[in-house]
Amino acid sequence: MLVTERAGRVRIIRKGVLDPVPVATIDVATTFTLSGLMDIVLHPRFAENNLVYLTYNKPAANNGRMVTLARGRWNGTTLVDIQDLFVSDARIGASRVAFDRAGLLYWVVGGPPGPADAMASQDPMQHTGKILRLRDDGTVPESNPFVGRAGYKPEIFSLGHRNSLGLTLNPMTGDIWESEQGPQGGDEVNIILPGRNYGWPIVSFGRWYEGPRVTENPFRDGMEPPLVYWVPAIATSGMTFYTGDKFPQWKGNLFVGGLQQGRIPLTGQIQRVVFNSRWEEIRREPLLNSLKQRIREVREGPDGLLYLLTDEDASVLLRIEPAAAHTY
Repeated sequence: MLVTERAGRVRIIRKGVLDPVPVATIDVATTFTLSGLMDIVLHPRFAENNLVYLTYNKPAANNGRMVTLARGRWNGTTLVDIQDLFVSDARIGASRVAFDRAGLLYWVVGGPPGPADAMASQDPMQHTGKILRLRDDGTVPESNPFVGRAGYKPEIFSLGHRNSLGLTLNPMTGDIWESEQGPQGGDEVNIILPGRNYGWPIVSFGRWYEGPRVTENPFRDGMEPPLVYWVPAIATSGMTFYTGDKFPQWKGNLFVGGLQQGRIPLTGQIQRVVFNSRWEEIRREPLLNSLKQRIREVREGPDGLLYLLTDEDASVLLRIEPAAAHTY
């Protein structure tokens, strides 16, 4: 398993043991707030091309830091030939990557968390608070919704996002799903559709950290409502759909990480969200909150088990297995 650390290190875990020597080191601008080395994703045809994608804050002029997409090649031992594919104009923000069934790359560039610059997420000439869609070489597909439209950057696929710490492919439908942090309340899960506006900060269920509502309007015509939302917030993070056979009752469920609930320390968790056949929410179940750990990432392994990465000073990788059967 390849794991990123915000300070710029790419680490490898083999057979449950963390190698003390990084397999790559990226020059990051800063590790302030959400900055640093962020996501790591394999190319869908990794078995053929050995390509690995990274997102990080690139050092820029005048002490700047630009959210950047990079690509390297795994040679079996280390990550080599790392090159930037796309440097956004966003200075800070969470950043995640996912591929669709056609091999196109979706790249979240998070929005500003506070009120001062929040409307940047609505500006179609900025990357801040957007999901970009690119080819695997970093170029812009002609099928993007804003290609050729004046006043819009052609790489933008959707807009109106805040801090997106989760991005994944729904393997049952082929849609890209995104989890997004509100401030206090208003965490969301969205199905990402071409050219749609997801509303931040014009619509939200959240409050600013000082207490006032972000807006009195949680819905508005022309802006996409969330599929799932949380009040109070759980500080949504990574997410995945379960497709394996080790937990048959969980098949098709969405697992969403949470860093803390209601801004209360030691309340990290994951939540299992169950949907009907029309992808309407039926129920949700908090799990592992007794660990009192911030959950940064959740992914399904090729063995059909779930793996969780915590976000602590001494982070750990957790493997979730079925409980042993009991006889009474």
